[in-house]
Amino acid sequence: MYTLVLIRHGQTIYNKEKIFCGWTDVDLTEQGIEEAKQAGRNLKKAGFMFDMGFASVLKRTKETLDLLLTEMGVETIPIKYSWRLNERCYGALQGVKHADMIEKYGEEQVQIWRRSFSERPPLLETTDPRYSGNDPKYKDIDPVCIPCAESLSDTIERVLPYWHEDIAPAIKDGKKVIVAGSGNSLRGLVKYLDDISDADIVGLEIPTGVPIVYELDENLKPIKHYYLKD
Repeated sequence: MYTLVLIRHGQTIYNKEKIFCGWTDVDLTEQGIEEAKQAGRNLKKAGFMFDMGFASVLKRTKETLDLLLTEMGVETIPIKYSWRLNERCYGALQGVKHADMIEKYGEEQVQIWRRSFSERPPLLETTDPRYSGNDPKYKDIDPVCIPCAESLSDTIERVLPYWHEDIAPAIKDGKKVIVAGSGNSLRGLVKYLDDISDADIVGLEIPTGVPIVYELDENLKPIKHYYLKD
């Protein structure tokens, strides 16, 4: 049996203020910092240890993983960072309050953009300062791979190759792995692992800063999973 731990980053400023975030780099709130630390304390109390970590390149995810591991007393493990674990790109909605978009487009349309499986929000122009292709940390990525907006389906399509090529082989090599991501990148992994339908995955909410523990069989199919809380 293999064990895998997934964790969504702690609460961010944008989470608190109900602002579309996506690939925008924002900081954790004080609550988010405490969530990450508490996750580390809970993992340590439950006897977890890790040999390797995977995380997105967004600072909220990096900080969450760093705080968690520090709280566990884990000083140095290899951590691989990939844009493929980034949050879904919300396009032209990024940096805008949910309420403002509801006022402009109506609640039904905004809910479709937020929660449908295949609907993309309005695209960012590549000249827009919010477009991630202008960010130096993505300079080595093929511009074709940098989204102007993504649906949940699009997000899953970029996450799963990383699972198959990097994360799954590490688990099968016997490494104890933790994956730190965002709500939609982790929804993609959970959808795949638990074989959740396209219709049902849109209703899944993953809380900030709470580890999800998966026990997997020799084929990396779930035996069970649970949230590790106080």
